[in-house]
Amino acid sequence: MSLLTVQLLRGLTGLTWRLLVQRAQIHSKPPWEEFGTMDVAVGLTSCFLCFLLPSGWVLSHLESYKKRE
Repeated sequence: MSLLTVQLLRGLTGLTWRLLVQRAQIHSKPPWEEFGTMDVAVGLTSCFLCFLLPSGWVLSHLESYKKRE
């Protein structure tokens, strides 16, 4: 191996152990208000309508997308 290759390998291995030491400092507080039943129902319904309904429609009409017209 050349000297340049050895120095590059040493530099790369030196960087890896320094990158693994860093950690995120995440702190959380309790919520100001509790979510009610209606809030949870509205949230779950909106997630269903926004994400699951369009993907289900596409999957149910997949055969028509395969046809060339």
